[in-house]
Amino acid sequence: MTDLLTSIQAALGLPNTPIPFTASGALPSAFAVTDLACASIAAAGQAVSELLQQQTGRLPAVEVDRRLASFWFATSLRPIGWDIPPLWDPIAGDYATEDGWIRLHTNAPHHRAAAERVLGACADRAAMAKKVAQWRSADLEQAVVEANGCAAEMRSWAQWQQHPQGLAVNAEPLVHFSADQDETLKPWQGSVEQPLAGLKVLDLTRVLAGPTASRFLAGLGANVLRIDPPSWNEPGVIPDMTLGKRCARLDLQQPADRAVFENLLKDADILVHGYRADALEHLGFGAERRRQLAPGLIDVCLNAYGWSGPWQNRRGFDSLVQMSSGIAEAGQRWKHVDKPTPLPVQGLDHGTGYLMAASAIRLLTQRLKTGGGGSARLSLARTARLLIEQGPGSNEALRAEDAQDQKPQVEQTPWGPAHRLLAPVTISGTPLHWALPASELGSHRPLW
Repeated sequence: MTDLLTSIQAALGLPNTPIPFTASGALPSAFAVTDLACASIAAAGQAVSELLQQQTGRLPAVEVDRRLASFWFATSLRPIGWDIPPLWDPIAGDYATEDGWIRLHTNAPHHRAAAERVLGACADRAAMAKKVAQWRSADLEQAVVEANGCAAEMRSWAQWQQHPQGLAVNAEPLVHFSADQDETLKPWQGSVEQPLAGLKVLDLTRVLAGPTASRFLAGLGANVLRIDPPSWNEPGVIPDMTLGKRCARLDLQQPADRAVFENLLKDADILVHGYRADALEHLGFGAERRRQLAPGLIDVCLNAYGWSGPWQNRRGFDSLVQMSSGIAEAGQRWKHVDKPTPLPVQGLDHGTGYLMAASAIRLLTQRLKTGGGGSARLSLARTARLLIEQGPGSNEALRAEDAQDQKPQVEQTPWGPAHRLLAPVTISGTPLHWALPASELGSHRPLW
């Protein structure tokens, strides 16, 4: 745990200060995924504490609960009398190939269509399994990717170390910071209770990692506006991930919506995005254009497979990176089973999300001091390396969750009432508080 937190603190430019972790136990895994949960959440909390020390002269204490951190890495929402929709499309998942295993990610309709262009229409997993079994893993991975779909062959860590993309990721820092020279001094409008009050966060992220980051920022008082394309939906995670945010839709292919987006960006303090590395460039909103529109912008960007190497523009998700990087294969050996065994949670997503939030707060701290904006780049694959190199975690089981782990207040969501888990991090004087309940995508207008 200490090594993991120390590595994260060094990557974020945070002091190497011990942070207490309360409670005990760990998620069952070949890797120290609960330690990753604690360390990444602690770093985000420590970034808040350092910001407040700079602005007020007082350094708040930070503490993380191991059980709650573990639970938040799954979901923070506990519905009352209703169920969250399934996370996965019916044919998404792991399949045996002629020579190994492959994972197909088909949650988005266009990603499922891509897989079926290669394999043919499949009504269910049994039909898909018969077709996948006729392919070699590497050939099918390549075919699905070339069809603009999402797939990952199961590789071992040793194989990933020999792969051109694995080698590229190894050469990248956990967080790549760069500073802008523009000086746009803006006063701090926050307080100890709400350190990010008055800040506008434009969120272009999907699924889990980026939304985890912006949810944390919203809990500190930031005004978060999430933008999605007209047809995008992810019902299995929206009730958990839109907490504290307003959600609107824009089509960045349409001139009128592009104009709206430009005006939103001009007023944004923080931009969080998780498109593939070249996607915003192709839309005409590359890094230079973003700086022109919003001098002093804090620009936090994520991709799946890293920012260099042959896969830097490849579509990817947590479950695919776990297959590519050796996590699922190591889990298979750890559990002594005959199929891929990933982490028990989408730990790369959640961990990277808190690192993104910490990066945004570190850049804000610097902007309040110097006036300059800046950017941070992170990737799921680089977080995977951090976790793998940490080695195995604890075998001590987590005590089962109970009602005492939940906030007593009922959150009235569009899907029904629910409880939220208590926050996993305590920052003295700064309680995480979300003013808005979770909301459906597109339920607000694209306005600050």
